[in-house]
Amino acid sequence: MADTIAQFEHVIGICRDLYAKKLKDYGPSWRIMRPESITDQLFIKANRIRSIELKGETMVDEGIRPEFIALVNYGIIGLIQLSLGYSDGEDISAEEALALYDKFMTETKTLMYAKNHDYDEAWRSMRISSYTDLILTKIYRIKKIENNHGKTLVSEGVDANYMDLINYSLFGLIKLEYGE
Repeated sequence: MADTIAQFEHVIGICRDLYAKKLKDYGPSWRIMRPESITDQLFIKANRIRSIELKGETMVDEGIRPEFIALVNYGIIGLIQLSLGYSDGEDISAEEALALYDKFMTETKTLMYAKNHDYDEAWRSMRISSYTDLILTKIYRIKKIENNHGKTLVSEGVDANYMDLINYSLFGLIKLEYGE
């Protein structure tokens, strides 16, 4: 588990660093995004990963790594938006946005560590393409929940699906950084 924690912290650091740099460039301009827009952005990123996996080539000189990073960061943005609601403008500072990132990443990591204990690191035996399919499944579930105005009968809500897709994206990043 020590290796897992170190690897998680490493890839989370990569994601957080990019998030912090984008906050310096753009501020928390994403505060205007409604939940459906975040879901669609997540879909675009996950669908591009799947497209690259299936085609085996890209026309744009970027692989799947930046898309997994984007999935992590947009997933955290989704959790922030669920918590605060969307805004008509930038209503929080970059420092507040970074503090919220850390808060929701800590909650997401805590969930992963608990599940990792129970599942005995089964994710390490999975293929990256399986993470992609599971991420897309989570996104389709989120869309369905949004279409149902947030109501579910027996299923987890949008927040749990965001956390799961963040963790699957982190698994993918770990495999890309450290190999199978």
